[in-house]
Amino acid sequence: MGSLVYSVEDDENIATVIRLTLIKQGFDVKTFGDGESFLDAFSKKKPALILLDLMLPGIQGKEILQLIRQDKSNDAIHIIVVSAKSLTSDKVIALDLGADDYIIKPFELSELVSRVNAHIRRSEKSDDVFEFSSFRLDRSTGEIYDQGKLLELTATEFVILSTLLLHSGKLVSREELCRAFLGSKADLSPSSKALDMHIRSLRKKLGADGKRLVSIYGGGYKIA
Repeated sequence: MGSLVYSVEDDENIATVIRLTLIKQGFDVKTFGDGESFLDAFSKKKPALILLDLMLPGIQGKEILQLIRQDKSNDAIHIIVVSAKSLTSDKVIALDLGADDYIIKPFELSELVSRVNAHIRRSEKSDDVFEFSSFRLDRSTGEIYDQGKLLELTATEFVILSTLLLHSGKLVSREELCRAFLGSKADLSPSSKALDMHIRSLRKKLGADGKRLVSIYGGGYKIA
């Protein structure tokens, strides 16, 4: 199955057409008829791309757009507004709020597919950005965010935490972590003591989330 796409559209006919069209293109598509059900699903699993109608029952598309873009960990998610609102001012407002693109209803299916494919290609090229749980790792800038907040890390702490995150919750041995920040020829004995120091510092900087940096006795560490 291809990239995950969320479609937020209250018109059942349009929602069905969008879903079937993109499924044929190989995408994994989930549809939502209102903003509340979308936000509930979004809190549990984030997609690569969102197709968002502006006029919805309950919470409106603009509010959803604002909520998503307030969290910097969502920056890599592409959002295409699909709306019947055709005024230039509507487009400008949506783009200013953080939309990546704007499609006016009624639209040609070929245009929709083309726009989605273009944004997914850009997303897949962003290999420097990696997300796990509440963390967002950007290897191009050497930055890690936790719940949207930039962590102030030393170079060594960045290497250690990024190594743990890239293992997606799996155990990383103490030796592997030591090698990560000191190289393949590092002497494990003194390196091990240095690792303990860096782990303690990381836990302090993570605050309450420091408890998620789990130590496995005799094994290593993992992000829970």
